[in-house]
Amino acid sequence: MNTVQARYLQTSRRSQGEAMARWWLGMILLGGVALFACWLVGTRPLDIGSDTETYAGFFENLVQGMPETRLEPGFVYLSYALYKLGLGVTGYQFALFGLLLAMVALAVRRYRFYLETPVSWQTLLCASLMLLFISPMFTNASINAIRQGLAAPLVFVALLGFHRRRWGTFALAGALAASLHLSSAMYLACAPALLLSTRWLRVVAAGAFLAYVSGISMLAVRAGAPGFYDVVMEYTANPLYRSGVRIDFAVFTIFWYLLPHFLAPLIQAPWRQRILDSTSVYLVMSLPFFLIGWGFFSNRYLLPAWLAVSMILAAVLCHARIAPLRNPLLIRIGLLASCGVFYIYVSRGIVI
Repeated sequence: MNTVQARYLQTSRRSQGEAMARWWLGMILLGGVALFACWLVGTRPLDIGSDTETYAGFFENLVQGMPETRLEPGFVYLSYALYKLGLGVTGYQFALFGLLLAMVALAVRRYRFYLETPVSWQTLLCASLMLLFISPMFTNASINAIRQGLAAPLVFVALLGFHRRRWGTFALAGALAASLHLSSAMYLACAPALLLSTRWLRVVAAGAFLAYVSGISMLAVRAGAPGFYDVVMEYTANPLYRSGVRIDFAVFTIFWYLLPHFLAPLIQAPWRQRILDSTSVYLVMSLPFFLIGWGFFSNRYLLPAWLAVSMILAAVLCHARIAPLRNPLLIRIGLLASCGVFYIYVSRGIVI
């Protein structure tokens, strides 16, 4: 071996060692952030989160065995397995949120495959968690709509699979999502809209949006399917929460669809179109709201879409043409800073 070859091998080994060290440091950071967030959500008082006390009571009643309940079987069996491990209420809350983080990590992994990007899974996950932690919708999934929060990343995975014609991924992720929260079936039922061209999907979504904000969708369901209308209006009815058409939610939802398109010039060209294509998945995830989003707690029909948009914007950030925006170190610093925002949200019960 000559001197040049020896120096090349030495440099290659040093580069591999540095890359491995960075990988481990990244995993330590993610692990620390996950432990902090799980501690924060797991140790919250029972009066933080409107549904926290209900879930705690359900878990404590598992001492009597598997109950008769309206809750979905996947969630019931999951809860029973956690109970059999000897966890208390704090451990139960810790484990459920840890599982939510695992679902997000899975969704980010599948989204990375969808994008066919060289950006590392670690960096894309750090960016996604950073944006999720500063999102009140993610707090809602963590302390209120817990079952739907667990199912939401799986809905995103399922629809990404459908969009790429990966039928096995769609079926498996969709079945798991529906076993955790039955509302997942609504989003899966809208999946065929992804077979349309982008132009026609926008036409369908625009029509659904106009039908919703004008009140036509509510009137049509009430006239054509009065039984279904009653189910929607009676589900979690609450006099303290306004039902009916929520134009603010509808406009807010369309804004997050348009934002990546406004930012498109800032995205690196090789991955711009793939990221913009993924906004079609977000648009399909909003269709159930435009159909029945006039019932009580209608923001929950938008929860999966609102969580997915954080991952889409994370992809925009990680593929930005402006180098500092996609700098892995700055993204990880941003993740640490977002933990403070998440602490404020959870400790004060701030949700949308």
